[in-house]
Amino acid sequence: MNRGPQNQTSGRSNSIRSSAKRALIGTRIRERRLAQGWRQTEVAQRADISAAYLNLIEHNRRPVNEALLNRLASALQIDVTELASDREEVLIAGLREAAARMQPQKQPVEIEHIAEFAARFPGWAGALALAIHRADALERRLVSLSDRMTRDPYLLATLHEVQSAVTSVRTTASILAETPEIEPEWRDRFHANLDGDSQRLSRTAQSLVAYLDTFEDEAVPMSPQEEVESWIAAGQPDPADSPELASDAARMLAWDLIDAQSRDRRLLPDDELTQAVQSLPRPDPAQLAGRLGKPLDLVLRRLGVLRKGIWAQAGLIICDGSGAALFRFAPPGFRLPPPGEGCALWPLFEALTQPQLPVARLVEMASGARYLAWAVSERLLPMGFDGPPLTRAQMLLLPAPPDDPREALAVGPACRICPRSACPARHEPSILGPA
Repeated sequence: MNRGPQNQTSGRSNSIRSSAKRALIGTRIRERRLAQGWRQTEVAQRADISAAYLNLIEHNRRPVNEALLNRLASALQIDVTELASDREEVLIAGLREAAARMQPQKQPVEIEHIAEFAARFPGWAGALALAIHRADALERRLVSLSDRMTRDPYLLATLHEVQSAVTSVRTTASILAETPEIEPEWRDRFHANLDGDSQRLSRTAQSLVAYLDTFEDEAVPMSPQEEVESWIAAGQPDPADSPELASDAARMLAWDLIDAQSRDRRLLPDDELTQAVQSLPRPDPAQLAGRLGKPLDLVLRRLGVLRKGIWAQAGLIICDGSGAALFRFAPPGFRLPPPGEGCALWPLFEALTQPQLPVARLVEMASGARYLAWAVSERLLPMGFDGPPLTRAQMLLLPAPPDDPREALAVGPACRICPRSACPARHEPSILGPA
């Protein structure tokens, strides 16, 4: 007789879990589409549905049956299990990020009820997660504008030209004003100088205004490295036909990267790696390297681009001995800094200081997102024993389980865009507010 209430309770729990799973499929579809840079009409056409229906699905207002889910997965070029799995979801990750931002406040946040909140109130949960994403987007926009205002060589040169023209006009005008009796020949020269300098000032000012207008565009000029990162985020399509690779330098970097990944794949094929990964009870690259009899640096690089199972959420950062990035692909929620910058506390740079010795850390971003990080660096001798050794380090990142009890290492993207004011590694003030 007592089983009735228990069964009802169990049924409600299962219902909540099922609702949470359904509520997150649409969010996952939307995140994947946006990450690939595709429009709703493109994905809807490939999935043989209307764009309006896809919009409802993405906002978790329509159910998705198995057949439609398979078509959407194919349209999004992703394994269907990645859309239907019960792993940590984008929506819940967004809510955790919002909770992390609320922690300094006096009102505590009920972290343990996040999944239930997302399941029972998906609308409010989505609105809160969206607000956090918009805040992050505004922060990134602020950083982009700050970088352009302070480091853009064209802007600096143009402002210098304006200042030079203004100074020249002012000097000539002062001479004419302070010297009422001046020889006609010199007066004509000064007038000609005023005319020429004023025209130069007008042209430069117009160019400056036109250039500043481009600051409102989303498509800001990118370096070759940024083009390559955009290409990586798009799934590394054929470099010859990829719109992300606008410059010859970026296409050359992309081909070099494909060659390097092909060499790694020959040393450790996908099938061999996938089979070994499935045999491990928990993610452990070092244990995996031991079973395969392969170097740890190779295993880290291969896991970082495997895009299967839990490793579909993995990120990978590779740098040389100077810290310059060779490859950057961020896991969900891990904020990458502008090219050429980074957090000194990243395990990637710790590995550079101790070649061949692996580093494993649980790291936490200022947003509250936590990641398992494995890093190792190796010495290369491309010029033989007579040449200087070169160093290359790689760091593999994977979203950490929410119940990991260990204390995490507080890291950030880079000092200029990190709100951790008390960080011992800070070397310049942040343009953002303190955490």
